[in-house]
Amino acid sequence: MSKVKTSFFCQNCGTQYAKWQGQCNACKEWNTIAEEIIQKQEKVAWKSEPTPTGKAPRPLKINEIDSAQEIRMDTTDGELNRVLGGGIVPGSLTLLGGEPGIGKSTLLLQISLKLPYKTLYVSGEESQKQIKMRAERITPDSDNCYILTETKTQNIFKQIEAIQPEIVIIDSIQTLHTDYIESTAGSISQIRETTAELIKFAKETNIPVILIGHITKDGNIAGPKILEHMVDTVLQFEGDRNHVYRILRSLKNRFGSTAELGIYEMLGSGLREVSNPSEILISHKDEEMSGTAIATTMEGMRPLMIEIQSLVSTAVYGTPQRSTTGYNAKRLNMILAVLEKRAGFRLGAKDVFLNVTGGISVDDPAIDLAVVAAILSSNEDIPVTKGFCFAGEVGLSGEIRPVNRVDQRIQEAEKLGFNTIFVSRYNKIALKNTGIKIELVAKIEDVASILFG
Repeated sequence: MSKVKTSFFCQNCGTQYAKWQGQCNACKEWNTIAEEIIQKQEKVAWKSEPTPTGKAPRPLKINEIDSAQEIRMDTTDGELNRVLGGGIVPGSLTLLGGEPGIGKSTLLLQISLKLPYKTLYVSGEESQKQIKMRAERITPDSDNCYILTETKTQNIFKQIEAIQPEIVIIDSIQTLHTDYIESTAGSISQIRETTAELIKFAKETNIPVILIGHITKDGNIAGPKILEHMVDTVLQFEGDRNHVYRILRSLKNRFGSTAELGIYEMLGSGLREVSNPSEILISHKDEEMSGTAIATTMEGMRPLMIEIQSLVSTAVYGTPQRSTTGYNAKRLNMILAVLEKRAGFRLGAKDVFLNVTGGISVDDPAIDLAVVAAILSSNEDIPVTKGFCFAGEVGLSGEIRPVNRVDQRIQEAEKLGFNTIFVSRYNKIALKNTGIKIELVAKIEDVASILFG
């Protein structure tokens, strides 16, 4: 037998070292380097009888390659289809990460029960009876979903050969282990090796594989960073367990955009797709309150109406507080400086608190104008007129800069019943005969005079 080979890996970032040391040079974490056996047995194919591949591949000119559109598999879930770019690509590997208890297993089990394809759901964390109890809560019955509780990849591949599924779901990749690596499940070596076996399986059979991944306390997917490089798509399931709404984002997608967003509502019967998220992001109240303004933002190709809340009060202590939730704190400081310097509003000695409702984070600069309106509304204690909304970026000289896809933003505002939208005077608007009034503004002073003048 060959000599057993070992190496040292950082359990936080996956960096390999020839010998043990106290601190990882890559991520600067202490006591995260552990010894792992990397000597492998003679490897066999994932199938007991490998299919002959025929001729070896040869290089082709790029104009000789067949560019036919890849047929995607419909997941029957509109939100997941949007985030994936239209559906599951055959032979792809998708990784879904998220906080414990956020609903990752529920989402994939719910989808596997509704899929029109034969699906194998492999769980290394729950028994078949536990999964059955959840399945009965989600949907009455399904003839296409097979449940397997197994953690060894060799046994999983044997069952795949027997069942011949069209989609495979693994819950979770950190629980799998292979006989070819003699380290514990969840270690750097095991995650890398089991993922490599699943990639080989997916590419050779053209069967898509969906993996569930654990995350660390910092919110990153647990295991080596190479795990995210190996897979085709990385999805993040976000949300607060104390709230009912969940957000599905794409962090990496080789087959579509990473800017799309999916929103779900957690119910006792599973996750419900939210087709019109603007309704949940805007609070419905009878009386007008100061310090709130409605912004139109874009998440991928989807326009959203979100509510910006602000509270401006006299600073009790010497240094005024600047606090934000769901908005960039540095950008808030910049806007406050612009209001002070360019527009003459004295906010330097006041506390300013800003909140984006619905528990989402927004990076779109087009919500700047709504932030300005909410801050000035709270400072003057005058509510913004009901039916007003905003779409504009604020520059350092106090000008209102144009934003992209303004026509889609205007149409979304009109659809939801708003009667006036404030946009930059420099925006080129192609819409004609709209039912919503388009207020063109060039400076912050123009907005302030219309709202509070």
